[in-house]
Amino acid sequence: MVKSTAENLSPTRVKLDVEVPFEDLKPRLDQAYKTVANQIQVPGFRKGKVPARIIDQRIGRGYVVETAVNEGLNDFYQEALTQTETTPMSRPEVEVTSMPGVDGQAEGPLTFSVELDIRPEIELPDYKGLKVTVEPAAASEEDEQKALDELRSRFGTLKNVERPAAKDDFVTLTLTATIGDEQVDHAEDLSYQVGAGTMLDGMDEALEGLSAGEDAVFETTLAGGEHSGEKATVKVVLGAVKERELPEADDDFAQLASEFDTIEELKADLKEKASEGAVTGQGIEARDKVLEELVKLVEVPVPDSVVAEQIEQHFTGQGHSEGDEHDTEEHRAEVEENAREAFRNEIILDKVADAEEVGVDQGELIEYIISTSQQYGMDPNQFAQMLDQAGQVPMIMGEVRRRKALAKVLEYAVVADTAGNAVDLSSFVTPGGEDSAESADSADSADSADSADSADSADSADSPAEAAEKAPAKKAPAKKAPAKKAPAKKATEAEAAEADAEKAPAKKAPAKKAPAKKAPAKKATEAAEADAEKAPAKKAPAKKAPAKKAPAKKATEEQSDSAE
Repeated sequence: MVKSTAENLSPTRVKLDVEVPFEDLKPRLDQAYKTVANQIQVPGFRKGKVPARIIDQRIGRGYVVETAVNEGLNDFYQEALTQTETTPMSRPEVEVTSMPGVDGQAEGPLTFSVELDIRPEIELPDYKGLKVTVEPAAASEEDEQKALDELRSRFGTLKNVERPAAKDDFVTLTLTATIGDEQVDHAEDLSYQVGAGTMLDGMDEALEGLSAGEDAVFETTLAGGEHSGEKATVKVVLGAVKERELPEADDDFAQLASEFDTIEELKADLKEKASEGAVTGQGIEARDKVLEELVKLVEVPVPDSVVAEQIEQHFTGQGHSEGDEHDTEEHRAEVEENAREAFRNEIILDKVADAEEVGVDQGELIEYIISTSQQYGMDPNQFAQMLDQAGQVPMIMGEVRRRKALAKVLEYAVVADTAGNAVDLSSFVTPGGEDSAESADSADSADSADSADSADSADSADSPAEAAEKAPAKKAPAKKAPAKKAPAKKATEAEAAEADAEKAPAKKAPAKKAPAKKAPAKKATEAAEADAEKAPAKKAPAKKAPAKKAPAKKATEEQSDSAE
């Protein structure tokens, strides 16, 4: 039976000393002899029937022992983790200190040590009765008018205008991207809304002030395709300038855009929805402030390996390379701090979830996946399938569990508005109480170390996988117009123009991108832990066996002849 002991090197790092008795290694040693016997040919012996003593003479016992150790090392490591109740958070660093018959007795034990980062243990503070102050939940007339204007804009029409392009205008354009003397991308007849910021950095500035038929050249960094991260020169030719005309807010519009017969009924409904949005916003503000207060109560050590991994993933995931214009000292510091904050929040909320015995049922998981898929206009079944293929379902369950834990803390909190009035958040913290448009967003302010990516929110849209991981922290509630009965019509011309913006060359990652096959955000969640438990550098025992190893299939007649 494997014997193992654990030594804490720091609150986040541990060293395991492992001893494997020879009798536990012997079955793997026997199998290693069979493997080598099938790889070599020795005169006088059939393939696969070469005795162990002949293999020791021709190949060397050290190679066979090393083969057996490499094959069994991961299993021995996993057994040591179980014995010491260690949960890994990084790939282990393994050093083999003694192998039987190599640098120890012929039938002595195998010994090795492992260093790895672990989840820190914390003492959970008293999280009941935290006090926070929030803004009053009141929707203004401006909020109500904004909701109406947003609804009108969905049914707006575009008309050509003879003037230079300005912010919010819709334009038709042609883009040509070159790197040096090579044209790397070209797109014609694209529709784009000036100021949207959904194509290339620097394009909005180049477009403003241009008239139809004019062109401009600007420098940018491509954020998609095979030239992602490279600097390019882009020429934009403006074909036409259009402005959006909004329909009159009258009874006819109410009947077109909603289930209501009169504009007054529609406005009353929008007012109600704006008020609901204000309440949701108040709940989100309270939730974020409660989390801030909770984090102040406990110190959580953060493994450096987790931070380093998040920084690397942030820059590579955004298509940036080391040393480019985005890789500044200030930006790295911001990403690092976000990663540390996210890790602390995660550890604390996991501990709360344990204390409150929080679980996640299938219905809650499905609800979370559906709400997130809707944000990206994806079919929920397809979205769930992609999450499953990417191995992200356990991570999603962890996030939902932490969201429920934070809701518990909020439920116990004492919340008042700036006017001194007590705030009742019972509808917000109960299951299904949060606005559906915010459900994915309200998971928690830093459930993911990948929330560090928010520093680059203008750089690239998130994939659905990233969206499922991320919970934007302090995002204002989406006070959207409800349009209870939005007619199933063709997209308006304006909407078509907005959709066309996705066709730009080397554009930023489109929202509907399939989840990356990597372990998403490696957020020190179940997914990260599972990944960390993989084979501990099987091929890298510190103590190498004698140089006679490498019986590739050609370590055959030549070796035999030389031995003779």
